Amino acid sequence: MTGSLPPRWPGGARSAVVVTVDFNDIHDIVAREPATEGREKTLSVWRYGARRGVDRVLDALDDHAVRASWFVPGRVAEAHRGLVRQIHAAGHELATNGYRCEIFDGLSLAEQQDAFVRGRAALADAVGEAPVGFRSASGNWAPGFAQVLSAAGIRWSSSWRGDDLPYFHAPRDAAAFVELPLHYELEDEPYFAFNLYPPVPPGQSRIAGYRDVLANWRQDFAGFHRYGLCYLLRLHPEMIGTTGRIELLRDLLGGLRQHPDVWFATGREVADWWASTQPPNAPDHPAEVFARVLAERRS
Repeated sequence: MTGSLPPRWPGGARSAVVVTVDFNDIHDIVAREPATEGREKTLSVWRYGARRGVDRVLDALDDHAVRASWFVPGRVAEAHRGLVRQIHAAGHELATNGYRCEIFDGLSLAEQQDAFVRGRAALADAVGEAPVGFRSASGNWAPGFAQVLSAAGIRWSSSWRGDDLPYFHAPRDAAAFVELPLHYELEDEPYFAFNLYPPVPPGQSRIAGYRDVLANWRQDFAGFHRYGLCYLLRLHPEMIGTTGRIELLRDLLGGLRQHPDVWFATGREVADWWASTQPPNAPDHPAEVFARVLAERRS
C-alpha cells in the first residue's frame, strides 16, 4: 500500500499540509478558566501572543513560504486591529471563531449564531473581507449550526476530529461544507499551556520537552505523508511564539519543505479543492452516522 498510493492532491502531491493559528489573546483562557479573569499577572502569559508571538510566527511562516489560516475572534479583531491587518497583508487566510471564544457547550443555537455573526462582522470590518472558515474554539455546536454556517457562506470548518482526511458535514446540501479535522497531538497547547495559579492545566503536568514535541510532529507527518493524508497543525502565538519554541516551528517547517511532493495550502484552498473533486462521505463515516442518529432523536 505504501508504495503504490495514487496522488490525491493537486499537482501530484502525495499529502497536504495546513498550518492553522488561533490568535485568541486572553479570551479563550478566560472563557475556559473564569478564575483567570482580572488576574493580570496570569493573563500576561496569554497576552504574550499579541506582544511578541504573532510577529515571530509571521516571520517563521514567511521564511519558509508557508501561508497559514489564522482564526481570530471578533474581540481580538477590534482590540488588535493593526496586528490582524498585518496578518492579512502578509497573505494569510483569516477565519473566525466567534466573538469572545465562547464555549459552545453552554450556548443555545441562537446564542451560537449571534457569537458567529458578531465575530465574523468584526473581522470583516477590520480587513474588508468576510471570512469563509470557522472554528469552534471549544465545545460542541448545537444541532442546526452547521446549516447556519453554510447558509452564511462559510465553506469550511476545523472544529471536529474523527478522521485523517477532510470530510463533508452531513447532510450535504447544495453548498458543500467541509470539515478539516484536528488531532490533539498536532496542537501546541496540550504540550505547552501552563500557569502556576490558577493552575492551567489543573494537574500541572506540563511543560513538554521541545525535542520530544518536534519528534512527535515529525513522526506524525511521516505517517500522514506515507498514507497520503492531510496534516493539519493547530498553533497559538503565545505558546509556539516564545524565543525557544519558535525554533521548533522553524525546524519543523524546514523539514517539511524538504519534501517536494507536499501541497502546502490554506484551509480554504484544501476545502475548496475537496468540495470540487471528492465524492460524498461513505455511509459509515462518523459524520453520516452522527447525522442519522441526531435525526432519529429529533423525529
